[in-house]
Amino acid sequence: MADSVPTPLPGPPPELRGSALAPLREPLFRSLWVAAIISYIGTWMQNVGAGWLMTQLTMSRPEAPLMVSLVQAATTLPVFLVILPAGALADMVDRRRLLLITQAWMVVAAGLLGIFTLLGSVSPWTLLVFTFILGLGAVMNDPAWQAITPEIVCAENHAPAVALNSVGFNVARAIGPALGGLVIAITSSGVAFLMNAVSFFGVIFILYRWKRMEPDSARTERVLDSMRAGFRYVRSTPLVHCVLIRTGAFSVAASSLLALLPLIATHCGQGASGYGLLLGSFGLGALAGAGLLPRLKAFYSVDRVVAAAIVIFALMTFAAGRAHAFPWLALILFVSGAAWIGILACLNVAAQTMSPPWMRARALSMYLLILQGGMALGSAAWGALATKYGLATTMLLSSLALILGLATVRRYPLSSSELDLAPSVVRD
Repeated sequence: MADSVPTPLPGPPPELRGSALAPLREPLFRSLWVAAIISYIGTWMQNVGAGWLMTQLTMSRPEAPLMVSLVQAATTLPVFLVILPAGALADMVDRRRLLLITQAWMVVAAGLLGIFTLLGSVSPWTLLVFTFILGLGAVMNDPAWQAITPEIVCAENHAPAVALNSVGFNVARAIGPALGGLVIAITSSGVAFLMNAVSFFGVIFILYRWKRMEPDSARTERVLDSMRAGFRYVRSTPLVHCVLIRTGAFSVAASSLLALLPLIATHCGQGASGYGLLLGSFGLGALAGAGLLPRLKAFYSVDRVVAAAIVIFALMTFAAGRAHAFPWLALILFVSGAAWIGILACLNVAAQTMSPPWMRARALSMYLLILQGGMALGSAAWGALATKYGLATTMLLSSLALILGLATVRRYPLSSSELDLAPSVVRD
């Protein structure tokens, strides 16, 4: 019996190449895909547990909205510190080894947070510190994880593999929050944190057994030199400007809904299970949107699809600040999820195709810097506004910011002949 996971096969039969499910016929991709879904489910359970635990710890305090929003900010704030070095490293070192290190880092962080929570030793700031540490691991992981896709499938299956990665992520988005809410309601957030720690082991096992082919030549440049080369590429490439500016305009404005959702759920009289169900509704909407997106892109330009989705998301953001009945709020989150994936899918495909392979991880790290950094800044800002002016006013302002962001569509279009925007979606 072989002692390693098989390397990618030359490819499926010609009639199956490029089809939606063809990558699942390649053993390495299939194994990682299944393991990643389990890991994503654990991550969503972690997110529900952290948001709900912070709500419980601070509900009696006037700064509760700010503290709850800081949970998401702490998750994404590390992007400002390490995403660019992470991209440079992923283009320089063995990506398999880098991924093993980052996955192990997240196992330890999630496990310790779970133990401390069960012992009753977690304060709001302790929770934020561990959330930040987990975020560091995730940010170091992301560029290498996205950059290995061409290495684990044949060339013909690259685009559908990217699409399947998004499907897996959104399956987890639909299952993880609801499961996390149920686990928290029955046990506690600490158990959800421990389950997240366990969920990483499948990915670690597959990566450990993967015998990755060594690059033809080793990269000997320093990390700073590699980062400078990435900056020069970004400055000199108009296509990258379009993707990054559009991503920044959306991420800052749109971050209020998910950042403040624990408080929105509480104001509707819902507990942890209700909060999880709302996130599950968002995930189901994202799945529905992923299925509808190829049809829309067959008839409309990418920019029209994105603009329409932003308008819908803005309307749902406004409605979420005023909904008081749980069924209506669940419907709002479902529609929001469909619009969200329509926007992020187009941006992510553009980010995947805006650079050559030798620059891919660094370019993706800059895209992730704008996306996740914008979410972090936006989460903190909307939380501060909600603390001062209330949820309804904050959600109104967020929806107006989304509409104003449409001004970037005409000046920085994604519909370019230089971008291979195939009708597929990627992980957001």
